[in-house]
Amino acid sequence: MTDRPKPISAKVREAIAGMVTGDAKNITAAAAKVGLSREHLSRELNKPHVADFMKQKVMRHLAVATTRAGAVKAELLDCDNAMVRDRASSFVLGLAGIAPTSQPSVNVSIEVRAGYVIDLRDDHELPPPVIPHE
Repeated sequence: MTDRPKPISAKVREAIAGMVTGDAKNITAAAAKVGLSREHLSRELNKPHVADFMKQKVMRHLAVATTRAGAVKAELLDCDNAMVRDRASSFVLGLAGIAPTSQPSVNVSIEVRAGYVIDLRDDHELPPPVIPHE
């Protein structure tokens, strides 16, 4: 017995191509574009071999888009706008593993001197605590 892949109709392949490229924004639009009912296309897309085919198409499409996105980021490094250059360079450096710390450093002053003390206690019978000062 051979392990031949299960067939996928031309219409279903065309509907998948339309969704991957963005020509069809949803299953209903993709089905209408190729002449299938939404229900039939939805059932086909739920089949494991069709889902695998669709995933392969998406991955190929994203591989091409990745190269384009990389080229755009590289072009933005030469942009006239300083903020755009800064963000593009930070992004590219981040991909290379060079990035500033994500947490800002915090300096805490231990020496605190209050000018006045406001007593918010409920029981005023006890004398207020005395804070030694200079």
